[in-house]
This record gives sequence, C-alpha cells and structure tokens, in this order.
Amino acid sequence: MSASRPNRLFRNKSAKIAAIPMILTAMVVFVGGTIWTVAYSFTNSKLLPRWKLVGLDQYERLWDSRRWLVSIENLFLYGLFMLVLSFVIGFVLAALMDQKIRFENTFRTIMLYPFALSFIVTGLVWQWILNPDFGVQHIVRSLGFENFTFDPLYTADIALYGVMIAGLWQGSGLIMVLMLAGLRGIDQEIWKASRVDGIPAWKTYVFIIIPMMKPVFITTLVLIASSIVKVYDLIVAQTGGGPGLSTEMPAKYVYDYLFGAQNLGQGFAASTMMLLAVLVVVIPWAMLEFGGKKRV
Repeated sequence: MSASRPNRLFRNKSAKIAAIPMILTAMVVFVGGTIWTVAYSFTNSKLLPRWKLVGLDQYERLWDSRRWLVSIENLFLYGLFMLVLSFVIGFVLAALMDQKIRFENTFRTIMLYPFALSFIVTGLVWQWILNPDFGVQHIVRSLGFENFTFDPLYTADIALYGVMIAGLWQGSGLIMVLMLAGLRGIDQEIWKASRVDGIPAWKTYVFIIIPMMKPVFITTLVLIASSIVKVYDLIVAQTGGGPGLSTEMPAKYVYDYLFGAQNLGQGFAASTMMLLAVLVVVIPWAMLEFGGKKRV
C-alpha cells in the first residue's frame, strides 16, 4: 500500500510540472488578491490603500447605508425570480428539445446564441427594445393601441423585472443545454418501462427523471447563483441602477465606491461581503461534490 503512494505521486509528471505556473498564478493573483482585499477592508483607505486600521468601521458604515440595504433587497428579489424562472424555462425547453424534434441543432444554436453575447450588448439591446419611444410600446401604439403602456425600465416599481427579462433571455439557453445533457444521460430503458407501465410523462419527470438529474441541478444552481451575486453589466447597460435605487446591486455599489467615490476601504468591505455570499453557495456545492466517499 505504501509503495503505491510514491508511484501515484510521480504519475503524469509532465502534466503536473506544466500546471505549476497556473497554480502559482492562482495562488498569487486570486488567493493573494482576496486576502489583500479582506485585509484592507479593515482600513481607512481612500484614493490609495493605506494601512490604517479602523476595525469594523467600514462594515458598520456599510450596513448603515440605505443604498447597500436596498441593493441587498434587490439582489434577493432578482436572485429568487432568476433562479426559479431559469430552472423552469431551461428545463421545459430541454424537455421539448429532448423529443428528437427536427432541426434540433438549429434550434439549440438559436437558443444558445444569446449566451455568446456580452452582458453589456444584451443590456443595450433590451434597453432599446423596452424603450417607450421606439421599442415595444411604440410599435404596439403604432398599430392602433394608443393606450398601451410598457416601459418597465422607466417605472421604479417594475424596473427590476425589466432587467430580469434580459437576464433570462441571455441565460436560459445555457441552462437548457445543461439540462438537455442531463436528460440525454438518462437510460432510455427507464422511459420504455414507464410507458409500458402506463405512467404519465409528467410523473416520470417529477418522480424519476428529476431526482436522477440531481448533479446537473446542483451544478446549474452554482452557475446561476454565482452569476446573480456578481450581476453588474446588465444593470449599468440598462438602467444605471435607477430609477432611483430601484435596480441598485451590490456589484455596482462596489464599483462606484472603488472608482467613483474613491473610497477603497468601503469598496473592499462591500466586496468582502459579496465574497462571503459566493462562498455560501460554493462551499456546500464543493462538500456535496467532493465530500463523499473517496474513490478507489
């Protein structure tokens, strides 16, 4: 047993040596940068970082800020709807695509294409589509419906839902592809057995197929949650955080304080809280994925 361990250590030496620069880069840039950011979140840094400790003052200011609290509320609402709708839309599209339809490759490419666009491009496109002067509202009114009103990005109460439309349009294709890969991994004998037993398709999905797709759902959940926490581009491109604070997000708060208000300490404190939010998602996933029994 002990003799096999050194042999395992020296397997694939070339690959391990080639990975050293990447590992060092990750340690220095990502891990080192993270530690540096967290450390300076306890300082009174303004335009430039300076090591003047102020304890938890930056975090107290952060959680006393109405703008930060509103951004957290917006993120929670945005995240809840995005998680539910992304899963539902992505799974339904995947289930339809799994029926061996004609021109499947074409439809799959069309559905996945929005994900290839940057969030800035997506935000700008949907800003034009939802603009009341020349978007959907203008087109419908030009057809004779003069009283039709549809300007979500310019109405504070529903502006966040206008941003969600763009987010769903871009991300649902990726979720569909992930779900479709999971569905294609299901043994076809299961479907044959359910049809022989006369089990309705929806019961087969709910009680058999979906539980078997647990790893796919967990991976998809991590991807969606991580993208939700750091959402920034869509907000800037569509609303700039407005009207008022109706679409303000934590990532925008961090950017504004780091580069706009030139208050590094406050920006570092906010980014540290965002890091904690990501860890809350990633750590349980890592425990589920890698914390099981060791493979022999």
